[in-house]
Amino acid sequence: MARGQHAAAKSAPIMVRHGDTVKIMSGRDKGKTGRILAVDPAKRTVTVEHANIIKRHTRPNPSKNIRGGILDKEGPIHVSNVMVICPGCGKHTRLGTSLAADGSKVRICRRCNATFEN
Repeated sequence: MARGQHAAAKSAPIMVRHGDTVKIMSGRDKGKTGRILAVDPAKRTVTVEHANIIKRHTRPNPSKNIRGGILDKEGPIHVSNVMVICPGCGKHTRLGTSLAADGSKVRICRRCNATFEN
């Protein structure tokens, strides 16, 4: 390998999915909860509703019926800064995987072993 080049590190898959309820564990919005609106696996970020609100300067576009101005929107948060809230025990938890009876892989709560609906 040439000098200055790094081997491609294989990272773990992102366990959280669109629609999961998460709690923000660090940063400006620590302690807030919300649903995941978007997941970007390449950048390892998630967008959580009503969290990490940023100002977006938007140019008006009458053909698309977009008014211009300064808009508030959600920004991305790194996936390591959020934890999923378990629907079974209601607490923030890490996620694990398990095999279901039909042989499919399901996500489980590490606290109470409740399964998450996919």
